[in-house]
Amino acid sequence: MQRREFLLQAGAAAGMLLLAGRRVFARPVDKNLKFTTLHKSKAEWRKLLPLAAYKVLFEADTEPPHSSPLNRETREGTFICAACFLPLFQSQAKYHSGTGWPSFYQCIPDRVETKLDFSLIIPRTEYRCARCGGHQGHLFDDGPPPTGKRYCNNGVALNFVPDDQSLPALRT
Repeated sequence: MQRREFLLQAGAAAGMLLLAGRRVFARPVDKNLKFTTLHKSKAEWRKLLPLAAYKVLFEADTEPPHSSPLNRETREGTFICAACFLPLFQSQAKYHSGTGWPSFYQCIPDRVETKLDFSLIIPRTEYRCARCGGHQGHLFDDGPPPTGKRYCNNGVALNFVPDDQSLPALRT
């Protein structure tokens, strides 16, 4: 077993033990939420978002690793798209991947869309918000059980809403 593979598996196992010990008070997120695709021009998004978020979400930039405060977020809650506020991930699916970006092993069903990305020549699976099309990150097959997936997300592409606060209305 290679060192990287061992470290990834050890980290995933440790993350699952931490998740198993957490109290779960998940806000019931309406997984059947009906939403329409939100179409705005890049100029409109640029006016609404901080520059770093705009560059990631609508120019597919990547934030520096270890730069997001969401890496250290451990409260129960929901991670929503920073552009349109669509709920994308529940905190129970977040784990410490050691990559430097917030990582999740599962998204809320039907909230992201994937496509092959050849920007680094080697094909990767990019995922975007299903509502506004904002770039969130890349999907890898090296995550922990139960899915084996790692949604490697840019922190500036997300906002976190703790369970004791109301989710904002979807942006129009």
